Amino acid sequence: MFSSRADAEACAARLVGARLAACVQIDGPVTSVYRWAGEVQTADEYRCTCKTSPGRAEACAAALLEHHGYELPELVACVTFASPAYAEWVRASVAVGP
Repeated sequence: MFSSRADAEACAARLVGARLAACVQIDGPVTSVYRWAGEVQTADEYRCTCKTSPGRAEACAAALLEHHGYELPELVACVTFASPAYAEWVRASVAVGP
C-alpha cells in the first residue's frame, strides 16, 4: 500500500522499467483501518499488484521495500495460475538481458 497515487505510480514505473515486474496494477484509494503505535488508525491508500515471474519475485520485493516510504510496508506474495500465453509474456517481460 502507498499513501498517494503518485508514490504508487512511481513505484510501478520503477519496477516495470527495471524489468522486475511485467505489469503493475494500481487500485485505490482503499480505506485501511489498522492498529499502529498503539492506536487504531484509518487511512486512504493505494494498492499495487505486481505481476512477475517466480525467478524475479525476490528481486521485485527487494526493490519495492528499498524504495517504499512506509516504515513497515505491506508485502504479500501469491502464487497463481496464468494461461500459458500470459505466463510466457510475463517471463519474457522480466527476462534479464537483451
